[in-house]
Amino acid sequence: MTDRTMNAPLTIVEAAAAIRLGSLTPLELAAECLERIGRFEPETWAWISVDAEGALQTAERLTHDQAMHKAYGPLYGIPVGIKDIVDVAGTPTRAGSSLTDATPAKEDATVVARLRAAGAVILGKTVTTEFACFDPPPTRNPWNAACTPGGSSSGSAAAVALGMCLGAIGSQTGGSITRPASYCGVAGVKPTFGCASRAGVVPVAFHLDHVGPLARTAADCAILLRAIAGPDARDPASSPRAKFDWTDNPVPTASSKPPRLGVIHSYFFETAEAETAELAESALRGLEGAGAKLVELPLPEHFENVHTMHRRIMTSEGAQYHRLNYGAPRAGYGPKMAAFIDEGLAVTMDEYQEALGHQAAFRDAIDRTLADVDALVIPSTPSPAPADLTTTGDPRFNSPWSHAGVPTVSIPCALTKAGLPVSLQLVGRAWSEARLLAVAAWCEAKLGFDALPPILVGKAPSA
Repeated sequence: MTDRTMNAPLTIVEAAAAIRLGSLTPLELAAECLERIGRFEPETWAWISVDAEGALQTAERLTHDQAMHKAYGPLYGIPVGIKDIVDVAGTPTRAGSSLTDATPAKEDATVVARLRAAGAVILGKTVTTEFACFDPPPTRNPWNAACTPGGSSSGSAAAVALGMCLGAIGSQTGGSITRPASYCGVAGVKPTFGCASRAGVVPVAFHLDHVGPLARTAADCAILLRAIAGPDARDPASSPRAKFDWTDNPVPTASSKPPRLGVIHSYFFETAEAETAELAESALRGLEGAGAKLVELPLPEHFENVHTMHRRIMTSEGAQYHRLNYGAPRAGYGPKMAAFIDEGLAVTMDEYQEALGHQAAFRDAIDRTLADVDALVIPSTPSPAPADLTTTGDPRFNSPWSHAGVPTVSIPCALTKAGLPVSLQLVGRAWSEARLLAVAAWCEAKLGFDALPPILVGKAPSA
């Protein structure tokens, strides 16, 4: 085992370059990830299932093709984890519930098929909270085992943080990519609604569900998003606009133009915990010192009702899905999931239609608010990961952007005095992913965050 593998895992950008140069093979990389799973999984519980045999067979085939100098896809030989609400052919999709069918999926979800086409090695299924909602997962936070890893993409974030995989697929209806990415100190992207197909993905709410990547850096997330994005006739919400001009390279260079960043101190900084607000503010001042222009913005119109209206859509659509598919038997659900269904069944049709109208109006308001900036930058979460394993954390800094369907990128920026990550959340206008990721990568380069979970540097996380 090299010093590198005992400490910082490779990024996708680094691994892809090494594979192209021939200094690393897909088989070596897959074996390294599987070794990390074997080493860290007993303390972390990030995986539902690991297909070591299948992953090694795929990696061996790719290594043979590498030796034959065959053409490489953008994710050639890159090991990836898949959240267990996403179908992987030959593996059951349990969605964290005993109510689901244990029969293996017959075909890949669209995003998985696209990952394979790009050359990715699928390692297995990562832990999700029950039906990607609120009952806590078994996964532990790699930075402190007493803290929640966030949810619902809990296993995906923890696995990436420990280098068990170089990237992972998550999903977000409220804050289920951004929050675990922030709590586990990795990058995460919630793309524009309709950007990545939900075909083959267990739903929470039709008007709110997003599929997106988690990885170590914004540039890594960009590579994953480029692979999975695109229209799909199998998803009625998929948009023909889900094609991007990636000429604005998300990998930062010395000539990158400093961005114009919007900031909303009211609500986001004012209601965050003091240390989180201070660290986020310090990061912003560092970006300003590096050349970024900071512009104070007001809260978008209709913000005062956004959490109520988002919750109304989420519970109403979620409850109808469970009523139709499982009969919503209370004994089969965790307590928070059962309460979620009861809440949704009580929403009237008039209330539901009002919430959909609010969603459209709020989306337009964000477009106006962000018209003159490259991105809005706020804390990703109101606090670092809570030391409470009965919760997945507070989604109120994330759900407005899920409600509006606009893209977000979360990047770690600092550690608290207790050694927990704090992140910045960049929010963009709809379909601005290419620019938003380039801005996030510029910010990463200036912030220089390179801390690792204690377990990666030979220290046990707090219990």
